[in-house]
Amino acid sequence: MATTTAPAPTVGFDLDMTLIDSRPGIRACYQALAERTGTYIDADLAVTRLGPPLAEELINWFPEDRIAEMADLYRSMYPAFAIEATLEMPGAREAVDAVRAAGGRAIVVTAKYEPNAKLHLEHLGIHPDEVVGNLWAEQKAEALREHGASIYVGDHIGDVRGARKADALALAVATGPCSAEELSAAGADVVLDDLTQFPGWLADYRPVRA
Repeated sequence: MATTTAPAPTVGFDLDMTLIDSRPGIRACYQALAERTGTYIDADLAVTRLGPPLAEELINWFPEDRIAEMADLYRSMYPAFAIEATLEMPGAREAVDAVRAAGGRAIVVTAKYEPNAKLHLEHLGIHPDEVVGNLWAEQKAEALREHGASIYVGDHIGDVRGARKADALALAVATGPCSAEELSAAGADVVLDDLTQFPGWLADYRPVRA
C-alpha cells in the first residue's frame, strides 16, 4: 500500500518579541524622537506594548494631525538607533532553521515597516524565505494565505487573530506583552513558553487532514 506524507509546512513568524527583542532599540528610538521633537514620550512604557502599528503608540504622545509626520520621522531615524541595539529572542534562529530542516519555508509577517524589518533580520543573520511588513492582526491573513502558511507563530493576541483568519494553526509564545492565559483565551491552538520549545514541537507536529 502506498503511503503519503503531508507536505512540509510553510510557517509564518511575527517579528517583535517573537523573533527579536527590539525593546532596547525601540526605546532608544523613542528617546531620540522625544529629543528631536521636544515632546515627552515615556519610552519605557511604550516598549511594554509592542505589537500594534506604530500610529497606535504615537497617538498617545502627539496630536492626531501630526501622526503621519511623526511616523515618517520615527521610521527614518529607526535604522540609526534601533538596529544594532536589538537582540534575537532565545531560540529564534533555531526555530527558523527547524522549519528549513523539515523541508518547509519560513516567512516573517509583521506590522513593522518592511524595510526596517529586513534590516533587523539582515543584521542578526536570520534569513527567512520571505518578509512581509506593514500588516497587523487580521491583515496578516493576507500574506499568510498568499504564501500558503499553515502555521503562524506570534506573541500577541493580534497574531492569534491573524492566524485564525487565515485558517492557520495559531501558535503563540509567551514572550511579549500578552500572558499565556491571554493568548489561550484569544484562541491560540498552542502556547509555548518561548521559541526554544518550537523545534521539538515541530518535530512532533502532524497536521490534521480534512
